[in-house]
Amino acid sequence: MKLAWIGLGVMGYPMAGHLARAGHEVTVYNRTRAKSDKWVKEYGGRAAATPREAAQGAQIVFSCVGNVAKGAIYADHSTVSANVSRELEQAARAAGFSYLDAPVSGGQSGAEKGILTIMVGGDAQAFAIAQPAMAKYGRAVTLMGPSGAGQLTKMVNQITVVGLVQALAEGLNFAVHAGLDGKKVVEVISKGAAQSWQLENRGPTMLDDKFDFGFAVDWMRKDLQICLDEARRNGALLPLTAVIEQYYGKLQEKGYGRLDSSSLMKLLTEK
Repeated sequence: MKLAWIGLGVMGYPMAGHLARAGHEVTVYNRTRAKSDKWVKEYGGRAAATPREAAQGAQIVFSCVGNVAKGAIYADHSTVSANVSRELEQAARAAGFSYLDAPVSGGQSGAEKGILTIMVGGDAQAFAIAQPAMAKYGRAVTLMGPSGAGQLTKMVNQITVVGLVQALAEGLNFAVHAGLDGKKVVEVISKGAAQSWQLENRGPTMLDDKFDFGFAVDWMRKDLQICLDEARRNGALLPLTAVIEQYYGKLQEKGYGRLDSSSLMKLLTEK
């Protein structure tokens, strides 16, 4: 397929690469041209000078672009509010193309390995066309419902993740204060009811005070604010999420905005 990819950050760069390696004809655009040129050198394809040029003639446009060909599909992997996604879907329909809100989970590692989870909202026919391409970098690509449903599912994901990370931080900090071997604790409890991706992948790195794994505090706090805004609209209670959102604010105040979201641990270990 003829595809356009706008934005080559830590996620977009490898995600677009998986499409190129799968044999698709990919045109990329990035604000910094050097990043586009580097991508083309690594994966082939073509670098465009503008988003408009990248989108011209593409069957599917990934990421944010203002001009899309009639009948094309615009698949947006950003995390925004469900209302924004619905507004974009209406604007796309009025302009003669389809819009899919398709936020992802799995972080930089998941993007590089091509094993992201992709939660999609939008038209079923457009999803059926775009799903095979998304499957090149997502191991689970699921249509969750109409426009906005992908974003709402991502909110559930973020609410759940931060609750797990905060509980993990408290549990591991408790283990250290109790004189236990933290790494051995992780190994043992990961075999029981406490098992989770966060425990197995972030538990050891949190104990090592390592917090450079892609998804930054700045972005997680932004996502939680979206969750809280939606909860105020739909009446859901998010007491723990509201507290953790403030914890991420404290990390930002300490200058830790670019550390990954598991750095909640630092609020417990630093004086």
